[in-house]
Amino acid sequence: MGNLFGRKRRSRVTEQDKAVLQQRDKLKQYQKRISQNLERERALARQLLKDGKKEKAMLLLKKKRYQEQLLDRTENQISNLERMVQDIEFTQIEMKVIEGLKIGNECLNKMHQVMSIEEVERIIGETQDAVEYQRQIDELLAGSLTEEDEDAILEELNTITQEQMELPEVPSEPLPEKIPEASPIKNRPKAELVAAS
Repeated sequence: MGNLFGRKRRSRVTEQDKAVLQQRDKLKQYQKRISQNLERERALARQLLKDGKKEKAMLLLKKKRYQEQLLDRTENQISNLERMVQDIEFTQIEMKVIEGLKIGNECLNKMHQVMSIEEVERIIGETQDAVEYQRQIDELLAGSLTEEDEDAILEELNTITQEQMELPEVPSEPLPEKIPEASPIKNRPKAELVAAS
């Protein structure tokens, strides 16, 4: 089930990494073996002291002390190997960055070859000429309208505006000036007043 999509996964561990990791593993195994020996020799030294064999116990403790120094050196070597692995990884990252910069510089150089400064200046000059030419055309078109044309345009604009606004028709008969006020109760017939109460 390792290849779900049919592609091989490329391992990120290089041969250098494998070699360094193998050395680290060997050192850790050696370290473990020395630690186990130290415990056995300490127990053996206690037993020798109980048995009254002080000379042998002293010799065994000297051997134990030497192995402790070896253990410290082994720990330093493991640290050095781990530091080396980190340095290698960082150097590989730096190499990728440098490769990226190199590719970027090549692309920039190719673009500079395609478009020189003279070419850019020529394009900018042509663009400015085209803008100036268009401005002159706009001025000619704006200046070619007479005052009569302007009045006709305004009249057409007013006509369109009035067509869009639909106003109700104004009555032709004059409106009365004042409507007499009528009292709502006085003007009602009596039958309505009785029915309302």
